[in-house]
Amino acid sequence: MLPQNRRLRHLQGIYLRNLSFNRPHRRAVDDLDADLPSTKLQLGSPQLHHAHSSESLLLRANSRRRSTLTGVSPVTRQKQLEYTVETRAADVFFSLHCEGEDDPVYISEVGERATNFNFRFFDLSQVGPPVTRQTQLVIKIWAKRQLSWNLLFTERVDLRCLNYLGTLRGHHFPPNSLIFYLVDGAYSLDISSKRPEPKQAPTLPTSSYNALMKLSNLDNSIQDALATREALTAQINSILENAPPNVVSHAQESALVASKYVSAQTRALRTARARRTELQASIEARRDAIEEGRATQAKASEDVKHAQSKLPASRSVLASTRESIHGQRRRICEDLARIFPITPNPTGAALSFSICGVPLPNTDYDPISSSSTEDSLSAGLGYVAQLTYALQYYLSVLLPYPVSPFGSRSSIRDDISMLPDSQREFPLFTRGGAAAQYRFDYGWFLLNKDIEALCVASAGLKVVDIRHTLPNLKYLLYVCSAGRDEVPERKRGGVRGLWAGRMKGRVRGGGGSITDDGASSTGGSRPGSADSEALGGKREQLLGRAIGKTENGHGPGPGPGSGEVNISTAASGSVGGSSSSSNTNTVIGLPFDESAKLTLRTKGLRENVGAHA
Repeated sequence: MLPQNRRLRHLQGIYLRNLSFNRPHRRAVDDLDADLPSTKLQLGSPQLHHAHSSESLLLRANSRRRSTLTGVSPVTRQKQLEYTVETRAADVFFSLHCEGEDDPVYISEVGERATNFNFRFFDLSQVGPPVTRQTQLVIKIWAKRQLSWNLLFTERVDLRCLNYLGTLRGHHFPPNSLIFYLVDGAYSLDISSKRPEPKQAPTLPTSSYNALMKLSNLDNSIQDALATREALTAQINSILENAPPNVVSHAQESALVASKYVSAQTRALRTARARRTELQASIEARRDAIEEGRATQAKASEDVKHAQSKLPASRSVLASTRESIHGQRRRICEDLARIFPITPNPTGAALSFSICGVPLPNTDYDPISSSSTEDSLSAGLGYVAQLTYALQYYLSVLLPYPVSPFGSRSSIRDDISMLPDSQREFPLFTRGGAAAQYRFDYGWFLLNKDIEALCVASAGLKVVDIRHTLPNLKYLLYVCSAGRDEVPERKRGGVRGLWAGRMKGRVRGGGGSITDDGASSTGGSRPGSADSEALGGKREQLLGRAIGKTENGHGPGPGPGSGEVNISTAASGSVGGSSSSSNTNTVIGLPFDESAKLTLRTKGLRENVGAHA
C-alpha cells in the first residue's frame, strides 16, 4: 500500500515488543532535557548525540560483557531471575486517540505479566468517516507493576511514515517498540526496511474522471444521509425525553403484568395444594405401613421367641430323624445288596462282576456274539436298571436320565441332549444292526452317568471310571450300608399287616373267625353293595380250596412259629358239589415266616379285596 493511501480504517492490530521501564540506553540525563528529535518520528535512523560530560557512557571496543550470575548459589540465581522478571514484566493495555475526539477511539484488552504483547485485532470501520479517514493517531501505553495503573509512554504516529516489515522474523526490536498491522502486512516506526523495487508490469487502464466524480458524489450523499439519520435520531430522543409520560398505558401494562403474575401464582398455588394433598396421603399410607410393619415385626418377634423355646426340641427331633433316615437307608441298601447280589465272576478277571448270577462286563464285550450272550447282557442291564431306579427314591437323588425298568427290555431316556422327540428313548438291550448297536452303547453310557450321579449326590463319592458299571454300584451300596451302629429293625405291619388283614377278611366272608389284638383294616364291604355281591363268590371259592387242601392232607398241621393261622369255619354251602354242616379246622399258610403275633397298623384303610383276590 502506498504511504499516501494509508488511513486509520486500514489499521487492524498493534503489537508491543520488549517492554522496558528503564531510561533510554546510551542517553545521559542532560540529553533528556534537551529538545532532541525523537527517533520514533524520523523515517531514517540518525546517529545518537552523546553528551560532552558523559564520556564514560561510550562502549569500549575491547570491553567484555560480564555476567553477574556466575559463581553464585542456585538460590541467589533464582532470586535474581525472579527480580529481573518482576522489574520487566507488567500488565499492559493501550488506547487509541484521534484529533477532534474527547474519548478514546479504541481500548484494548489487558495483557497480563509479560514483556511482549500480541493484542487482539480490531475493526475501526464502525467508528465513522471523521475518524477512519485520518492518517495520524495517538497511542497511549498503560502499565501496572504493583497496584495502580500508570501511563508508560505516549506515541504520536503518522501512518504515512511507517516502515514496511512484512514479517516479524529476523528483526531485533528496541525497547518499547510498537508494531502496526495494516491490511497488507506489518509496519514499524523504529525499524527501517528496504522496500523491494516495484515489478515491471504492463500499464492497466484505471477509472475515468467522470467515474471517480460519480463515486465521490455517491460517497457524499451517503455521508449526508448518515448525518441526517443521526440528526433525526437526536431529535426523536429529545422529544421523547421532553414529552410527559403516558400514565394510562403504563398503568395498563402494569395491570396486565400483575394479572399474569396473579394467574401464574394461582396455578402454582393449586399445584402446591395438590402436591400437599398427595404428600399427606403418602405420609398417612406410610404411617399405616409403618404401624402394620411394627405389628408384623412384633408378631414375628413373638413367633421367634416361641420358636426359640421349641428350637432345642426341634433340633433333637431333626437329629434323630436324620439318624433314623440314615439307618433306614443303611438297612434298605443292605436289603438291596441281598436282593441284587453283586459278586465277582468265577473267571477271576479284574473288576469283573455279575449281578444276580448274570455276568455283566464293563464295556469290553463283543457285539458279534451269540444270542445267549446278548440275552445275558440285556438281563444284567435290566437288573442294573431296576436297582438304579430303586436307589433314586431311597437316596433322594433325581436321575438326570430317567430309567424305565422292564427286565431285559429296559430303556433309558435322554431329555437333555438336542435330539428329536422320537429318538430320545435308548434301549438297554441289543437288537442287531449298526444303528441299534450305537443306540445300545449310548443308552449304556447314560445308565453309567446315572450311577455316577447317585455316587456323587448321595455319598459324595468320586468315580474313577464311569465304564465300570457293577463295580461302581457295589461301591455305592457298600458305602451307603456302612456304619458303626446296628442296623435298625424293619417296622412291623406294613406289607405283612396288609396281607394278614386281607386273609382275615376272606375267612370272615366264609363264616370263620380269627383272633387278633390289632384292628382289622378290611372290615368288609357295605351289605347290599356291588363289592359285597362280588365278594361272595370269591369267598366261597377260597373256602372251598382251603377245605379241599385239608381233606386231601396237603396242608401242614398248625404249629407255633410256623407262620400259619388256624381258621374255624362253619360250612354253610356246598363245596365241590357236597354240603357240610360240621365245623372243620382249616389251616391257611401265610407267605411270611413270622413267629410273633401279627398286628395291623393300617386301621381304617379300605382295600378292594375283589381286585386283589
